[in-house]
Amino acid sequence: MMSLDLHPLFRNNRDIELALRQFLFRASNAGEPVAEIIPGKGSGKLRARVLAFLDQKHIRKLYVRREVDSGNSGRVLVYFR
Repeated sequence: MMSLDLHPLFRNNRDIELALRQFLFRASNAGEPVAEIIPGKGSGKLRARVLAFLDQKHIRKLYVRREVDSGNSGRVLVYFR
């Protein structure tokens, strides 16, 4: 499973979006069934930003569904076709 840890990037919005976009395209093209994005627990602002990014119409086309891990709220799972 491919993984992207956003902890080092959390201060720069543009870097976060670029990292997310590149990661999703790379995971999708690699044929990964599931990929994880780790925004961390913290205040939840970074997780909310990640979910808002994933919910954009042009990004939703890349994956089947996404969910916040029920056992670890600091982890978002993205499922591909």
